[in-house]
Parts: sequence; structure tokens; C-alpha cells
Amino acid sequence: MNGRSASIAELDLMIQGFDAALANKIDLLVCPPFTLIEEFSAAAKGSRVTIGGQDCHPEPSGAYTGDISAEMLADAGARAVIVGHSERRSGHGETDALVRLKAEAAFRAGLIAIVCVGETKGQRDARQTLSVVSSQLKASVPVAAKAEWLVIAYEPVWAIGTGLTPTPADIVEVHGLIRSDLSTRYGTSLGEAVRIVYGGSVKPENSPILLKLDNVDGALIGGASLKAADFLAIARAYA
Repeated sequence: MNGRSASIAELDLMIQGFDAALANKIDLLVCPPFTLIEEFSAAAKGSRVTIGGQDCHPEPSGAYTGDISAEMLADAGARAVIVGHSERRSGHGETDALVRLKAEAAFRAGLIAIVCVGETKGQRDARQTLSVVSSQLKASVPVAAKAEWLVIAYEPVWAIGTGLTPTPADIVEVHGLIRSDLSTRYGTSLGEAVRIVYGGSVKPENSPILLKLDNVDGALIGGASLKAADFLAIARAYA
């Protein structure tokens, strides 16, 4: 819940700084609040930056006051949507089953679904990280998933906004589990092709290490995405 119309200045800087050399290596997606999606989409038209949404409702329309459907996001210019973010799971009580329905809605509307999974500090302290992530993944990802429409984001809840991050070895272990689980459930072709990104206190300082770990195909960036300079600095870890 950050950003107003003035934030388009930061988007303009991102568009200007995302040069062809970098665009040939990575995709850059910005997911603003619902109120800015249409304006951001218009500003990004013809550029290499893609716009997405932060959440969606499972249904395409109906009496759901205050909610936004995946079709509405697509109509406003979004090309992807985040579902199951830890803040939605914890603050709004969203279940794996609901996250799966939202991901299915994204596919229905022609949007890429960025499905988030991750453990709490209590679960981590109890050494339940792998079982929690595996369970969330199985229950949150639609059976009809296709690699080109799916991104998995591992975001340990205890690391979001805290400045803390798992060790590189921990991240590699979890991402390896996700890759293995996807390959087992959907086949190697999908399991190997799906992008698995890391989220949780990703900053310019740690991105050169985090983004080059095995099975880490990108980042889901929170606070550092509010400033173009920080966001682009993280992207340049791939330069």
C-alpha cells in the first residue's frame, strides 16, 4: 500500500534505466496498487517494463464490493498478478485453497500468476521450513499450471521487511525443493522451466549474491522497488 500518482516519476526512471542490454537478460515487472495500474500501463506502453497487480479475486465479476478481478487487471493493462503473498495470507487469512483459486483466475484472464510460498519464524525455528513450503506449493498451484504462466516466489515471512535473510545455503535448499516438487508433480519440462524467485529483504547490497544462487531465477522485491535507483541496482546484478 505504497504509491500515488507522483510515483510515476519513479516508473519513468525505471523505464529509462532499463536499457536494451539488460532487457535482453531479464524481465522487469512493476506491480503498483490497483489505483495506479492503468496509469502505469499507459506510461510503460512500448517500453521494456511490464506492469502487474498485487492481488485479485477468484471470480471474474459479481457482488464483491472492494475486490478486483483478474479480468479487471488485464483490462487495465496488467500482464501478471501476485497471489498468496504472505501479507495476504497472514493479514487476510488467505488459505492455500483460496490462493489456488486466485492463480486459476489469473490463468483464466491471461495473466501470469506469481504464487508466493514461505514459512513463518515459528515454523522455521521448529525446522518445518521444507514441509511447510512443500505443502503450500502442492495446495496453492493449480493442477493445470503451465510454465509460461507461472512464477513461484519463495518469501520467508520472517525475512520480509526485517533486513534479515536466510543463508545462501538455506535459499538454495528451499529453491531446490520447489524445483524438485514441481518436476515430480508436473514433469521435468515444466519443473525446469518455471521461474522460481526469491523475496525477503532483497537489496542492492545482497542481490549480487542472492540472484546468482542455484535455482534462483529472479527476485520479488518489496521496499527496494519504491525507488528506481535501488530497483535498477538490483536488476543490474544480472549485468
